[in-house]
Amino acid sequence: MTSSRRLSTVILPIHRWNQGGRPLWVRAEELGFHAAYTYDHLAWRTFRDGPWFGAVPTLTAAASATERLRLGTLVTSPNFRHPVTLAKELITLDDVSDGRVTLGIGAGGNGFDATTLRGSAEEPWTPRERADHFEEFVPLLDQLLREPTVTQEGRFYSANEARNIPGCVQRPRLPFAVAATGPRGMRLAARYGQAWVTTGDPKLFESGTPDQSVEAVRGQIARLGAACEEAGRDVSELDKVLLTGFTPGSPLESFDAFVDFAGTHFELGFTEIVVHWPVPDSVFELDTPLFERIATEALAQFG
Repeated sequence: MTSSRRLSTVILPIHRWNQGGRPLWVRAEELGFHAAYTYDHLAWRTFRDGPWFGAVPTLTAAASATERLRLGTLVTSPNFRHPVTLAKELITLDDVSDGRVTLGIGAGGNGFDATTLRGSAEEPWTPRERADHFEEFVPLLDQLLREPTVTQEGRFYSANEARNIPGCVQRPRLPFAVAATGPRGMRLAARYGQAWVTTGDPKLFESGTPDQSVEAVRGQIARLGAACEEAGRDVSELDKVLLTGFTPGSPLESFDAFVDFAGTHFELGFTEIVVHWPVPDSVFELDTPLFERIATEALAQFG
């Protein structure tokens, strides 16, 4: 993956494909975005009671509707995924897209994904349990995507002669963009990631300041660097991806505000900034002309 400054978008899977969904992905390519991602959830926050489609089928359709745009998840988690079945789906998606897929992957949260597959009396995993599962999930998925046959028995996940032929179009496998802020996740990003993803410090979103957020993210990048050093990797090998919409301030209130925000974060070392495709009457509401101006003109401000 390259280290140049890039802009990408995330398109929520809330549109029927033949009733408005397809044109968004086509338009994302036309606007020149580096990548278009989608969320991989069973349901999500205020969108729970409306349309919400599966991430992998949506991305497969998007792969057939586009030619150059990279595609991916932000992010997939072990909350309702198993490495064996996920690997098969990803290899298929990588094939359909001719090698344009990036897997954004994280430990998951405590939202609807954490409870949908569990009985009413079952408690969702604790943060430690999510980290435990993630720590086993990522290495097994890595192996499944690299090797034609895998047998592995773990505490949470096993594979018995799992066949993944012919493997990924991208070699040795499609890239992982690992979402992480804690030490265990950072170590996984350093070892297995081709990119690292953050949304900033969630503790600052409602009551923090933009300056505090910048310092928090600076600290995250420093910890990533330490994890990479421990793993024997140069931190510059990893792309650094910021998913916007979850930090203090209003970086999308104007074109200049976004340019200032993006410039600050590029200077911190980020290589990719992701903005949400506008969704009317939601937290992602945004004037379409402003969104398209950001997509087409913002990067030119940095030379």
